[in-house]
Amino acid sequence: MSAGDRHPALRAVDELTRALKDVRDLPVEFMSTDERREALLQATVAEAQLESLRMRLMAASSDVADDEGVRDIATWLSLRAHTDRAGTARLLRLAQALDTRWQQVAEALRDGRVSVDQAEVIVRALNALPRDLSADHVERAEARLVADADDFGPRELRVLGRRILDVIAPEIGEDAERKALEAEEEHARRTTSLTTQRYGDGSTLIRIKVPDATAERLVTYLDAFASPRQAGYDHEASHDQRLGQAFCSVLEHLDPAQLPHHGGDATTVLVTIDLATLRDGLGTATLGADTQITAGEARRLACTAKIIPVVLGANSEVLDLGRARRLFNGPQRKALTVRHRHCRAEGCTIPATWCEAHHAGQPWAHGGKTDLADAWLLCAWHHHRAHDDRYLVKLLPNGDVRFHKRT
Repeated sequence: MSAGDRHPALRAVDELTRALKDVRDLPVEFMSTDERREALLQATVAEAQLESLRMRLMAASSDVADDEGVRDIATWLSLRAHTDRAGTARLLRLAQALDTRWQQVAEALRDGRVSVDQAEVIVRALNALPRDLSADHVERAEARLVADADDFGPRELRVLGRRILDVIAPEIGEDAERKALEAEEEHARRTTSLTTQRYGDGSTLIRIKVPDATAERLVTYLDAFASPRQAGYDHEASHDQRLGQAFCSVLEHLDPAQLPHHGGDATTVLVTIDLATLRDGLGTATLGADTQITAGEARRLACTAKIIPVVLGANSEVLDLGRARRLFNGPQRKALTVRHRHCRAEGCTIPATWCEAHHAGQPWAHGGKTDLADAWLLCAWHHHRAHDDRYLVKLLPNGDVRFHKRT
């Protein structure tokens, strides 16, 4: 077949391939700033036009897949061109939508006025319109979103697409949005789930899917815990890591008395430890059914968290099951806040309201009382150090506390 007999689409691809070969090794760094600016924008437009051609070919090439006994053209392309199957299938779905319904979006893509990402967002918004919407309203919605693509990227178009009825048909937009939100909320409730997976290295992966409103509330709570503690935690920690630390703090500050009852008692977690280990800090304890923790962590939890210690003597005899006045009460916490203002660790400025009360004099494990005279306010990070046997604790003349790692 001569070059003149080849289909114009093939000739266009041939010419493009030859042109790109001509500039394959061209040192583009020697182009002027204006030239690179123009080339970047034009290459982006050309990419959209080339993708438009590829998707039109995909939409019309089911016979190519049939000839080779392959399920669909996306699968065929992934086999022959070694493309990602999921990404190619996504393009095929978009290609079919543009070929069968959304002609304005298809034309804009052919002209390079919208990118594939923009087209995908627009089509998704249009497909989400109410089924009983008039054809005129649908056409106006498509035209408006295509026009908006001149000024907005995919992220902004996604927001505009959700509110497009408010723009083209405000008289029905509010009711349609209400119905859409009701459907979303119902779907979110049905698909809410939480799973846990232990790694065997002392950590557990928690996967949770919740409604958006619940997630927003959770993140707000975690941000409140995380932000003031940035000075106390590792400065190299990422925001995600600080949110994880904050999640741990939120759980430790929950009051079991406010949780639902089951088994005849309020929801509680027990930490089991023998008396000698609780006193000398050497060894381990058991949290809940079978989770092992260090003795130092057990002492810290007994000091501040809503966790009940089960202290064992010889032959696993239960010597103590909690203590009525183990935790500092509300008035005591207020008095400590007035007295200390911030964490008592030397140089730490974490506000008192974000600190934990520590049995500083006679430790609770040794029979110490929950009295103001025996209390320090420590941020979470320094409270961990106070129960870490690797650190020495010294009370300074001004009332501050100095921590020094043992050598």
